[in-house]
Amino acid sequence: MTFALRPHVSTARTENGTVLLDETTGRYWQLNTTAAFILNTLIEGASTQEAAHRLRERHPTLPTEQAAGDVASVIRALSAAHLGATVA
Repeated sequence: MTFALRPHVSTARTENGTVLLDETTGRYWQLNTTAAFILNTLIEGASTQEAAHRLRERHPTLPTEQAAGDVASVIRALSAAHLGATVA
């Protein structure tokens, strides 16, 4: 299972992460560098498990369960805001 942004969402990388703009509502969200890394990994086609693994590679002291939880949290937040969805 992978994650994709909806077609009406634009992204812009910033020095501190990524900004997402919902073009239908005009609302935007600021993702910190960790959330942006997770999002970019997912939209490049990585599974949630692979995204958690890559997050742990980036932060070796991060416990496996926390990495998986962080990936799940980003997916939940973006899905709840109607910015993205998991795809099979």
